[in-house]
Amino acid sequence: MTKADLVEEVSRVSDLTKKHSELIVETVFKSIIEALQRGDKIELRGFGSFRLRQREPRKGRNPKTGDRVDVPPKKVPYFKPGKELKDLINREIAKLDPEKPDQAGPILFAEQV
Repeated sequence: MTKADLVEEVSRVSDLTKKHSELIVETVFKSIIEALQRGDKIELRGFGSFRLRQREPRKGRNPKTGDRVDVPPKKVPYFKPGKELKDLINREIAKLDPEKPDQAGPILFAEQV
């Protein structure tokens, strides 16, 4: 799913214009990014949480030359799915035909169950 698909879905479900839906999606993403920049943890009950993890400095290699390079420390965003999201996904997988391991089904959220 792309951001455009998400905007389309918000527009369809809420009967808002695509312009308003795009503003809502952009605002949610911007809020998450700003909270992470401040070092805050974002917790969306039933979905999951976003937080930052610190990566320590390390020695790496330049893939072209093979030379050793210093990789500086950095913060990386990390998403941890919530129990309800994991249960919904696994329940859908359990419903799939065991004879067809590549079969994919829709993900249902709590409101749709």
